[in-house]
Amino acid sequence: MPLNPKIEQVLDMIARAKRPAYHDLTPQAARASYEKSAPILEVPSAPMFSVEDVNVPMRDGASIGVRLYHPAEPQWANPAPALVYYHGGGFTVGSVNTHDALCRMFARDAQCVVMSVDYRLAPEHKFPAAVDDAFDALKWLHDNALLYGVDAGRLAVGGDSAGGTLATVCAVLARDAGMPLVLQMLIYPGTTGHQQTESHARLSNGYLLSGDTIQWFFQHYLRDADDRLDWRFAPLDGTRGAPDFRGVAPAWIATAEYDPLSDEGEAYAHKLREAGNVVEFRCYAGMIHEFFKMGGYVPDVADAHADAAAALRAAFGVEPDR
Repeated sequence: MPLNPKIEQVLDMIARAKRPAYHDLTPQAARASYEKSAPILEVPSAPMFSVEDVNVPMRDGASIGVRLYHPAEPQWANPAPALVYYHGGGFTVGSVNTHDALCRMFARDAQCVVMSVDYRLAPEHKFPAAVDDAFDALKWLHDNALLYGVDAGRLAVGGDSAGGTLATVCAVLARDAGMPLVLQMLIYPGTTGHQQTESHARLSNGYLLSGDTIQWFFQHYLRDADDRLDWRFAPLDGTRGAPDFRGVAPAWIATAEYDPLSDEGEAYAHKLREAGNVVEFRCYAGMIHEFFKMGGYVPDVADAHADAAAALRAAFGVEPDR
């Protein structure tokens, strides 16, 4: 398929703006740039019953922030399902603020609580800090679910890009911890250690996420070259400490046709299927990396949002509003 016409306009606007690429900035400047640009093309912010920022303790004695979105008043006698969401940004940029509109959309349309996790970023906090924070936050919600009107038996994990990587890993860690999840929602997840797929070669320039920026992110995140072999960085092909992938949560996996990460997302879907897991895979034609955050400008993104929300509702056993 050709590029979606609205996506083509987005790429043209970005090219004409002549903003410096992330890999030409310091991590701190890249973060500031992303915080400023992230909401521009987003869907309008859905109203919530409540939005609460909570500090959550981590295994190393530090604490991180999570943001809890309740689309309706909590009912402790009838707790709600919850999605634990990990934002994208190459483990180096992004925050609960950059993904606020997306999390509100999921809360409203999937009729669930959403907990967005502000895991610590590189280079200040290198691998596996993001993984540890991601799982510790999930475990915290599981252990404290009833305090927040959440059903600990109906938890899902999800994320986009690097956040999708974290969700894949947390799905395995949750299985091993005896904490069953109902879904892993992976939106253009990063899954391979060395980015040597055909889509990386073909789409490394001109489609928003460049090959140079990908490597710049990972240079900040990884401690050394050997970390690329760790399954928690590369769930598709990492060999260091690699677990069995049988019996993980059912997966809903979305990729974009013009995304360097498209091949590895599809390959991960195959890997999970081959291990006997239930997988629903969608490749969105004409779309690029980050398209989930362009719903305010690109009307066709609404279809992907609706598909993801429907997958969550089905996993949670929630009937859609009539």
